[in-house]
Amino acid sequence: MSAFSRFTAIAQTLPSTVPFVGPETIERTRGLAVRARIGANESGFGPAPSVIEAMRAAAAATWMYSDPENFELREALALHHGISRDNIAIGSGIDGLLGDIARLIVEPGTPVVTSLGGYPTFNYHVNGYGGRLVTVPYAGDREHLDGLLDAVRRENAPLVYLANPDNPMGSWWDADSIVAFAQALPETTLLVLDEAYGETAPAGTIPSIAALIGQPNILRMRTFSKAYGLAGARVGYAIGTLGNAQAFDKIRHHFGMARVSIAAALAALEDQTYLKDVIVRIAASRARITAIAKENGLAPLPSATNFVTIDCGRDGVHAKAIVDGLMEHGVFIRMPGIAPLNRCIRISTGPESDMALLEEALPLVLKAVGSRQ
Repeated sequence: MSAFSRFTAIAQTLPSTVPFVGPETIERTRGLAVRARIGANESGFGPAPSVIEAMRAAAAATWMYSDPENFELREALALHHGISRDNIAIGSGIDGLLGDIARLIVEPGTPVVTSLGGYPTFNYHVNGYGGRLVTVPYAGDREHLDGLLDAVRRENAPLVYLANPDNPMGSWWDADSIVAFAQALPETTLLVLDEAYGETAPAGTIPSIAALIGQPNILRMRTFSKAYGLAGARVGYAIGTLGNAQAFDKIRHHFGMARVSIAAALAALEDQTYLKDVIVRIAASRARITAIAKENGLAPLPSATNFVTIDCGRDGVHAKAIVDGLMEHGVFIRMPGIAPLNRCIRISTGPESDMALLEEALPLVLKAVGSRQ
């Protein structure tokens, strides 16, 4: 297959791939229909009815570009968090913002510290700008804070990524530990603190906004994709100092947000009653997944997210067989990609109809996998 000869040297070395294989791709390539979509950590409970109505109302204005300054949403978020709108940058989900951060900091050969087996989209962006990933293994299925700090100091890294709560393991650190980690970093290292699952975490997990707002080497990432149920709308935001938030204006796509998405985010932020109800439903679904796993002799890990990671007790080959087997029954789930985390599978929370399909299919798959191995 021929390609244009003057792609950048970096682009020519990269594979044509995406960090995650979507369920739509699996349906196309394997000829299977997804009946329970509980693998991508979306919210199967969906957005609030008020949000759907706001999106309908905004649809007629889709002929117009969205406000390139995202003023209204930044103002609403500022009131929500008790900060200035100038401390907030809007982007197309956390994934889009991660790409902007990589563009701001990463050059060919730049050392970037992250956890081995952590969120692969961050790695994807770092690789896209020629950065050199420095990975630190998990410790006890949690991101290794001391190990990350040691790697930052050893490599003189300008960028370190930490998710709290964590994807893919669902584990978490308490707020005091996160603050201590952030304060121990060199001033020349930017911490990307991914708090995508902050709404579903136990009390005491997420540092207060005031605890870190004045530290110029921290960007906190939030999203409407998880608890708010707007993964398809692609709305995320970063919280940081004035200088950090405004740095995004140097390189971001200023017309990158859709009007309908902004309307959805504004309505979702306003409907906190619905959010509280969804968080209760997520917790109940986590308990349901945990019970199903235990009934089948598997070991679910504690989770602060909208998914449960389950230790299948063997290795990645075994876990992959379970993932593939469940898909044969129309149950879409995922698994971590790196050993030893890949001994596990990961199941997103969802409505009872999805849980019933999981409960029915899992013992059949485990029996079939056991008979083949």
